Amino acid sequence: MTLYIGMNQKDGHSITDTDHLRQSVRDILLTPQGSRIARREYGSLLSALIDQPQNPALRLQVMSAVYMALSRWEPRLTLDSITISSNFDGSMVVELTGQRNNGAPVSLSVSTGADNGSH
Repeated sequence: MTLYIGMNQKDGHSITDTDHLRQSVRDILLTPQGSRIARREYGSLLSALIDQPQNPALRLQVMSAVYMALSRWEPRLTLDSITISSNFDGSMVVELTGQRNNGAPVSLSVSTGADNGSH
């Protein structure tokens, strides 16, 4: 079993395993593709979809963007389901369930709202 140790981007303290995975998923999904100089492909297409009218087609596009980004950039996670919920302010919450590469179940959610907080 591999122990992932990283740094919390908010307070600098060390984080491991699920907290590290949660931070990584949030970073991948909220980083617009093309915004990193040395790694243009890194991130997701969510930023391009946020201001679109929310309808069933958009939900599928968001789910696809989430799946593609996490499949490419986060090898520690295998997704089982992606659920999108809309908030009154137009933001979305992406809820993910799946398994870490060691088989442990994981459940995460990421908000696209103004605070961009992780739930």
